[in-house]
Amino acid sequence: MSEQMTVLFANEAYYASFQSGDFETMETLWARSVIVTCIHPGSHHLMGWNLVMESWKSILTNRDLPDIEAVNPVANIYGDMAVVICYEVFREVTLIATNIFVKEDNQWKIMHHQAGGSPKPLMEEPGYEESKTLQ
Repeated sequence: MSEQMTVLFANEAYYASFQSGDFETMETLWARSVIVTCIHPGSHHLMGWNLVMESWKSILTNRDLPDIEAVNPVANIYGDMAVVICYEVFREVTLIATNIFVKEDNQWKIMHHQAGGSPKPLMEEPGYEESKTLQ
């Protein structure tokens, strides 16, 4: 599997844990060797493992989790770092997200997530693919 596909696979695992409300898996997907950060839509930035994980625990224990789908992910690799930009589509809301990964113990781990408002993805955008999952 190419490095780009490995990063996209890690990105997909992140959204699968989000959709299923699996906090234990979510914890394993985040880096431990760097300071992690997260900016949820409409929120202030969170910095540090404890704050970021507390936010995810709060979100994932919500019984009314949105049915979220990551659409049109595009990955770019920069040595031991990678950036994935994708759309998050749920209910009638579309967000655009940036997920930054760092290589840790030969695995891609999330070090930063940020999502905010966006128009719906365009079919003709570079890298657009209809809901094709890797897992």
